[in-house]
Amino acid sequence: MRLKNVLVVVDDIQRSIEFYKEIFGLFVVEDNDGNVIMTEGLVLQDRKIWESFLGRDVINRSNSCELYFEEKDIESFIEKLENSKYSIEYVNKLMTHSWGQKVIRFYDPDGNLIEVGTPVQ
Repeated sequence: MRLKNVLVVVDDIQRSIEFYKEIFGLFVVEDNDGNVIMTEGLVLQDRKIWESFLGRDVINRSNSCELYFEEKDIESFIEKLENSKYSIEYVNKLMTHSWGQKVIRFYDPDGNLIEVGTPVQ
């Protein structure tokens, strides 16, 4: 068995496609009307469809999981992020862990937690 995809719930599929394309360089692989598969295995699911599947409400900013990306030149990534058209809500600005890895955490436009860190040696 293998993990194939990671799904995040979004309010506006088009806005999320643009966000993940502009900020992370991801592209749409398949668009199934409310369920979009992007490169790197990220799936965007329309909130209304997901809530109807589950029969439960989605809780924004639940902080129970995160999408993790690695970037060697994190300072340039932060500059790109801050110069983007998106209003970024940071969980933590650039910090360095005791093991030397630099990371930032922030929310995507729908409150999904994202961490970007330098590769761990």
